[in-house]
Amino acid sequence: MASRKSPAVLAISAIFLLLVHGARSFYLPGVTPQDFSKGDRLKVKVNTLTSTKTQLPYSYYSLPYCRPERIVDSIENLGEVLHGDRIENSPYVFSMREPQMCNIVCRIIPNAKFVKEFKEKIDDEYRANMILDNLPLVIPIQRPDQEAPTVYQLGFHVGLKGHYAGSKEEKYFIHNHLAFTVKYHKDMRTGTARIVGFEVKPFSVKHEYEGKWTELSTCDLHSKHTVVNSNSPQEVAEKQEIIFTYDVEFQESDVKWASRWDAYLRMGDYQIHWFSIVNSLLNVLFLSCIVAMIMLRTLYRDISKDNELETQEEAHEETGWKLIHGDVFRAPNNFELLCVHVGTGAQLFGMILVTMIFAVLGFLSPSNRGGLMTTMLLLFVFMGLFAGYASVRLYKMFQGTEWMKIAFRTAVMFPATISAVFIVLNTLIWGQSSSGAVPFGTMLTLVYFWFGISVPLVFVGGYVGFRKPALEDPVKTNKVPRQIPEQAWYMNPVFSILVGGILTFGAVFNELYFILTSIWLNQFYYMFGFLFLVFIILIITCAEITIVLCYFQLCSEDYLWWWRSYLTSGSSALYLFLYATFYFFTKLEITKLVSVLLYFGYMLIASYAFFVFTGTIGFYACFWFTRLIYSS
Repeated sequence: MASRKSPAVLAISAIFLLLVHGARSFYLPGVTPQDFSKGDRLKVKVNTLTSTKTQLPYSYYSLPYCRPERIVDSIENLGEVLHGDRIENSPYVFSMREPQMCNIVCRIIPNAKFVKEFKEKIDDEYRANMILDNLPLVIPIQRPDQEAPTVYQLGFHVGLKGHYAGSKEEKYFIHNHLAFTVKYHKDMRTGTARIVGFEVKPFSVKHEYEGKWTELSTCDLHSKHTVVNSNSPQEVAEKQEIIFTYDVEFQESDVKWASRWDAYLRMGDYQIHWFSIVNSLLNVLFLSCIVAMIMLRTLYRDISKDNELETQEEAHEETGWKLIHGDVFRAPNNFELLCVHVGTGAQLFGMILVTMIFAVLGFLSPSNRGGLMTTMLLLFVFMGLFAGYASVRLYKMFQGTEWMKIAFRTAVMFPATISAVFIVLNTLIWGQSSSGAVPFGTMLTLVYFWFGISVPLVFVGGYVGFRKPALEDPVKTNKVPRQIPEQAWYMNPVFSILVGGILTFGAVFNELYFILTSIWLNQFYYMFGFLFLVFIILIITCAEITIVLCYFQLCSEDYLWWWRSYLTSGSSALYLFLYATFYFFTKLEITKLVSVLLYFGYMLIASYAFFVFTGTIGFYACFWFTRLIYSS
């Protein structure tokens, strides 16, 4: 007879299995599949030109590529616009399951301006990106280890640099012939097919012809002469014609449509991720043991001894953390600023938590370009309700009365700081004529989200928080502040804050590498299962390290714990920025000043958000801890 398991056990097991499955790129397709019959038209769309050396995207047609009769922009969501995607139609048109060889697209004769633009893009290693049936164009790259899975690179290089045999002069060559491979999964019952792969092999070919340029001898089907290599590459030079051509091959695949993104999202570094998780769990276990010793041994012994002496009516002298009970809940300096930061941290926490849950459950499909950024932005706006509640609730505990002022500062301070940096960076991008510059209309949309939705919600949350009864302190506060004794060197605020930050940063150190690689090296990342586990570990680490250091601080009779609890875990943002600097000099090849400013500007924004987020977790953990021990 099978044993019955409790609902709690089943729920925990289901969540664990979901996280493990989510770690391996579980997702919901997110879009409706399209069935194609043989001969149906397949329209290729072009996306922006991207480069990991400049981090500045440009419109595909900023280069003199072949154009359709009329360029039509595809409708973009907010996340795509902020990411710099500009999706347009192209002259590349296929027929489903009908191979094509050496189709001529167009011929151009570049002038000096066009030659300069091509050479600059080749120098900066720009890639051209395309989309077919919502799948990005990729180049398959087989790893040296034959058993390792194939990895995919987004897009193909505009061209390459090299020199002719016997010559040392460097030349520029353009990829003007594209050999496309469209993979499809056929439904044996209906005979229709769905696209499950879109790959390319780029070539640089100097096409030859006799008579008309539309009759090429370099890829003649009748003579079985097709492009298979680049023995005679196409040089980029003024008034030297370039003929663009392409092949299309169709391959049947066993991959089903619902799993077509798996190959692109597959990352072969699972062992590194699991090592990171285990390492972080060991740190959490160690901190948990320390917290348990404090809570179950030291505090229990002190409180029990205290109560025993009171029952025997024996006089006793208070020591350690009990000695400062009349000052521990005294309002700190600049408590209004602390309330604002705590409220903003609650807003960020809600945004990140819900986003993580959606991602792990598979709702943020990779096929929905810009979906992640759009979701985070909308969640941040609507989480303003919790920001106002948290900041004003804490403000009222400090006996504040001007709650509307605190609500306004909570609604404005963090977004205004981020917006100021963002506007400066966007101006730099606009000055480079990059498609990554956010249009004026989108800026107005963001302003509307801010003042039309977020600010009112912060005030609503603040009103609800102010109507609630103020939290009462477990112990009374003395009128005259107690003098803090001289502290040991290891209890110096700067030292303890920096120590707490580095331990917190250790929880996300390994996963941060993959996140930065995804953002700045234009690689796929969809390891939200691992990321959610790291997120949980980060929360626990922030809470436990702050509690431990807060207890040591109180035992040394230092009652100024409010700001230090926030800064202890929040200082991990300093290490995040230092790591980003290290990553910049060791992994990236950015040389342009504008690109350098963009990198450090965006990482500064990320570090500030991380500071507010982790600082709030540490503050609430310490707040709960102090109220717990002094109420005993």
